[in-house]
Amino acid sequence: MKKIICFLLLLSLFIPSVAAEEVSSDLAPNSKSAILLDATTNTILFKKNEQEKLAPASMTKVMSMLLIMEAIDNGSLSLEDDVTISENAANMGGSQVYLQAGETYKVKELLKGIAVASGNDAVVAMAEKISGTVSDFVARMNERAKELGAVNTHFVNPHGLDAEDHYTTAYDMALMASELLKHPTILEYTSIYEDYLQKNDGSSIWLVNTNKVVFIFCNKINYC
Repeated sequence: MKKIICFLLLLSLFIPSVAAEEVSSDLAPNSKSAILLDATTNTILFKKNEQEKLAPASMTKVMSMLLIMEAIDNGSLSLEDDVTISENAANMGGSQVYLQAGETYKVKELLKGIAVASGNDAVVAMAEKISGTVSDFVARMNERAKELGAVNTHFVNPHGLDAEDHYTTAYDMALMASELLKHPTILEYTSIYEDYLQKNDGSSIWLVNTNKVVFIFCNKINYC
């Protein structure tokens, strides 16, 4: 998830103009499917089986974060809103930030948990906050994907744990990531290398980003 967003960001910041034929044909030799997109122009710089339907895993959260950012920008949600963690969110498997049922967090903290640590529990909590139920949130995810032209995508959850009929393509994911970058506040979260997720009770959870691109820019180039 975070890699696609980072690549799009890097292109928009550091590549002035690159023709598709200038990008190496061996850019992703070990990938089943790949795409490289200039987020400023939506120009495809590299593609490989970009329409192949595959399980997106945690890149699913690109669409989840898009819905969160759209809710914030349209005023129906605030970064300072409180979110109480449900049993459903707390019991979510896979990558977690170890939220406990009954705890309360600000939206900005859960967004950090999603963007930095890919927290499945955090994204479920936000889905419930925005839509009331996870199923209603997922319905909106699919609706929004179609609006963006991501016609080879179907979601069944907001986090990306493998499930039947949960798929997308590299091309569709690039469309979603490009749309997410229209909300520049998200970059304040996706560029974090390490930070603390603050609970409303004053305690905190340490988060660290495993994305090597973020690590390089934060620690070698002092980008963050």
